[in-house]
Amino acid sequence: MIFPSIEQLTKNTYNRYELVIATAKAARIITDDLNEQKEEAERNAGFKEPGTNDKMNQIQKEIKDFPEEKPVKSAIQKIFEGEFLIIAE
Repeated sequence: MIFPSIEQLTKNTYNRYELVIATAKAARIITDDLNEQKEEAERNAGFKEPGTNDKMNQIQKEIKDFPEEKPVKSAIQKIFEGEFLIIAE
């Protein structure tokens, strides 16, 4: 079962259309942030520079530390918890 349910998400006067658009926008923000963090980890590990396998192992370890949860699921959870707000236009 998916938590939170669509009924729980729409009970606060949000309609499904607003919820879908907000979830897509929030998922894009989360994806962009994760990609930025991964690029920063690569730069900090010196992955682009020629070197030993230690640097490669370090970057792989740092990237594995990022969350495995899908961005859409994270977005839905953050909307439900109130971290992201839906603003009607």
